Amino acid sequence: MSSSNNLTVTPLGDREIVLTRTFNAPRSLVFEAITKPELLKQWLLGPPGWTMSECENDLKVGGTFRYVWRDAEGKEMAMCGEYREVAPPERIVRTERFEFGCEPQAGEQLGTLTLTEEQGQTFMKVTVEFPSREARDGTIASGMEHGATVTYDRLAELLAR
Repeated sequence: MSSSNNLTVTPLGDREIVLTRTFNAPRSLVFEAITKPELLKQWLLGPPGWTMSECENDLKVGGTFRYVWRDAEGKEMAMCGEYREVAPPERIVRTERFEFGCEPQAGEQLGTLTLTEEQGQTFMKVTVEFPSREARDGTIASGMEHGATVTYDRLAELLAR
């Protein structure tokens, strides 16, 4: 594995995807940017032309989150879920469900975020476990790697400020 800032997306087993990236910022700052609504709204913007219209985050075990994005025509997509583990600034485990318009995505996924710091740089690892191989493969085929790269590049720019 490279220690560059580029995002790496790796399928694992039958139902998982692992995303990794290094940020030039301390772990506590990366954790804040990933969890505070006022910071999430600056980098977690969705596809080009979309804006984040809703950002709720109750960061505690049993707490929930909901993010809603809207395009210029009013089309919406959302992601929501519940926190299962919160250990600032190193680990978050949460469920995730997507909705496109009024249509929920089939199944729920489990996301695990870990952050480790070394010499002022933070290594991020996100493991997403999908309900089926088909759901995982569909996510990969959707172009999520490109979208995730753009999104985490925005996060890196925010952290640099």
